[in-house]
Amino acid sequence: MALDIAAELRRFVNTATWSWQGFASAWATEKSLRQWVVVNVLSAGLAFWLDLTAGERALIVALGLIILAAELFNTAIEEIVDLASPERNPHAGKAKDCGSAAVALTALAGGFAWLIILLG
Repeated sequence: MALDIAAELRRFVNTATWSWQGFASAWATEKSLRQWVVVNVLSAGLAFWLDLTAGERALIVALGLIILAAELFNTAIEEIVDLASPERNPHAGKAKDCGSAAVALTALAGGFAWLIILLG
């Protein structure tokens, strides 16, 4: 089976386009995503300004991206829950709260990484 490079390239372009559309849509509607982007730009800038090792910088940047991914997952959960259950429902609330908790835990991981790096 020969690899169809043109088809793979189209698939990659489509995937990148859909990903960008998802990010742009969340950016337009989710203040928390915009706030986390600002925090992560500042965090990454600080990581490159301070005298850190490449591994420490990589950890800070990677955890920042994981926080953004968690925020996007949380947004997706909230959108689906609101679509499936527009009325108040304890299961819907639990799903949304768990998504929010995932964002909080990833943010804590990033914060603890900074503390450990800075305090040694």
